[in-house]
Amino acid sequence: MARSEYVWGIDIGKCALKALRCRLSADPRKLTAEAVDYIEYPMMLTQPEADPVELVRAALETFTGRNTLKGDRIAVSVLGQSGLSKFIKLPPIEAKKIGNIVQYEARQQIPFPLEQVVWDWQRLAGGMEESGFVLEAEVALFAMKREQAFKALDPLIQAGIEVDVLQLSPIALANMVMFDELPDPSSLDPDKPPSSIVLVSTGVDSTDLVITNGLKIWQRSMPIGGATFTKAIVRGMKLTFAKAEHLKRNAVRAEDPKLVFKEMRPVFNDFAGELQRSLNYFTGADRTATIGKVLLLGNATKLRGLSDFVAKQLKLDVQRLETFRGLEGAAVLANPLFKDNRLSFGTAYGLALQAAGKAPLRTNLLPPEIVRERLIESKKPWAVGAMVGLLIAAVLSFATTFLAWTSFSPLLYSQVFKDADRVNLQSREAIASLAEVQKKQTDAILQQRFLLDVENRRFQMMDMLRAVNSLLPQDPPGNVPAELADRKELHIDRMDCEYFPDLARWFSSVEQAWAQTHPTDGAASEMTAGDSGAPVEPAAAVNADAPEGLPTDGLPAGAPAMRGPKGPGWVIELTGHHFHNEDHHKPNQTAQFVRSTIVKGLLAGEPEEGSEEVQVSAGPLAGKQVTVAGIGIGFPVIISSSPVKVVSIVSEEIKSAALPSEVAPDKPPDLKLKRYDFVLQFCWQPTTPGALKPPQPPAVFGEEAP
Repeated sequence: MARSEYVWGIDIGKCALKALRCRLSADPRKLTAEAVDYIEYPMMLTQPEADPVELVRAALETFTGRNTLKGDRIAVSVLGQSGLSKFIKLPPIEAKKIGNIVQYEARQQIPFPLEQVVWDWQRLAGGMEESGFVLEAEVALFAMKREQAFKALDPLIQAGIEVDVLQLSPIALANMVMFDELPDPSSLDPDKPPSSIVLVSTGVDSTDLVITNGLKIWQRSMPIGGATFTKAIVRGMKLTFAKAEHLKRNAVRAEDPKLVFKEMRPVFNDFAGELQRSLNYFTGADRTATIGKVLLLGNATKLRGLSDFVAKQLKLDVQRLETFRGLEGAAVLANPLFKDNRLSFGTAYGLALQAAGKAPLRTNLLPPEIVRERLIESKKPWAVGAMVGLLIAAVLSFATTFLAWTSFSPLLYSQVFKDADRVNLQSREAIASLAEVQKKQTDAILQQRFLLDVENRRFQMMDMLRAVNSLLPQDPPGNVPAELADRKELHIDRMDCEYFPDLARWFSSVEQAWAQTHPTDGAASEMTAGDSGAPVEPAAAVNADAPEGLPTDGLPAGAPAMRGPKGPGWVIELTGHHFHNEDHHKPNQTAQFVRSTIVKGLLAGEPEEGSEEVQVSAGPLAGKQVTVAGIGIGFPVIISSSPVKVVSIVSEEIKSAALPSEVAPDKPPDLKLKRYDFVLQFCWQPTTPGALKPPQPPAVFGEEAP
């Protein structure tokens, strides 16, 4: 069914049903009122003897009997106490992830499982967005229990009214204030916001307080309403509720007006005091906010002197909202139903604005099941038509296929099938021949590339040996200690190598040794280098350029997390020993001396002060100095260590030195040294520093290039 241009805002209050029918105006800041209705219940819904369900049903029956709603878009409100309103300030976040964080906040803020509630959210005006990131953004989150939503909609469904928007009353009031009293939120400057407007809408049992400046919204419900004044008269003057309500509405014409106002005086004080506390809380929470004026809504605010009393207590500009600036339509505005009760039409006006698409806040608490059912109902005629069309198409297709099948003769197409098979065979042979040629071309290119690369590779072994030799510790020339044990020397007894198609297999077998070679516990901080006692930094766990490799599962506690080498390469093994093991060498002795010298050098990555470099023999950087990592060396691991043992050696220096006269020159004294043996392995993936990656061979026909 086609939608009309009209919308309804229906406010089912506890005292009366208020409804306003509107349409869009030529002026974008106006809404044209076309019809109005005000149906007061015989008694208030909160009175003990009242039947709320029956009273609302009767009011809706009267409303539908004298108004046409078919095709109009309808918005209905529920009391603010029926739902939850939260205004959340977001941290800096990507705009596309706001929905995710709102989903998380909803689970934290809503005290029920999300499956039991109907909720919606909207990002408020303000905040900044730059390069896809949102700063100082704020979102409004609204929710109500699913069963309460269906309970509120049930009388309307029974009356045959299809609701399109279900909104909380305070939010409808906020929409009305922002549309009527404030500039368009998109035109506001967050750095210079306007003064906030306080809207006080008094109902039967409670008062909705809404504060907004177009960019931010704050709302609260106060437990004081029109019935509170009536109950004060009932208690003070011993009247029935109905008589007290009548006396309240006509207090000026009562026999003793002073007595009536005397009984209501405490409620006046409570009302102003509660309002003052709410404003103090708001200004305390937002130090930058300023309050411009206070607007009163609701028939209860017609009480003589209420606005003046509140203005005097708050010391603010307080006035009744007698006129809706954005509402036009002379016939409706002059209607007695509207004129006499205009203070109670704020919510209905705000609902009509949202139904017409003019409201700044567009959240909707209508259960999605209802929306889904209506969508299915609206699509049923189209679905039936589509099924009929498909059935007709299927019948036609079957008929044409049947006719073609009955007219088919294999003899007429046998030669065509043979020709097709022959062409298919020729095509496969051509593709196979082309693939063979492509393979030969690829092999030739790879062979050519190998031959061209030989020139740069011929000195790689020499560069590696030169690098290892440069990393062996040695004392500065002219400053060699006299004692052999004090010399910074590593003696390499043997070097061996083994090729691995994948170095990950080698590294998986030495993970325990890696953790012991590169400790990360407190002991590492106590290591010293040489005789100076300067602390040695713990060795880096992995070269920054190393590819991602093996998992770290199985490493001992405290071992550095590690990504091992991958791909083909060589494992170089050095077998050696040193005598730097005297007591005064502690703790830089045994394996720690190996770690602080050659192991530390083999881990060197980027050039730094004191790091060893090696001169490259071939390639684009021939003659230049690069780090050992630049020629593919890394991942040093001490594979095995021996206990320190005392050995006797005959020093050539002792032989040549002048001996005491009592020592026979043919029997030089033995030199007792503490010897430590070790086996060190590291991986070497030969590289030519500075060489560019060679171009890939051409793709084989029918395949994508790698």
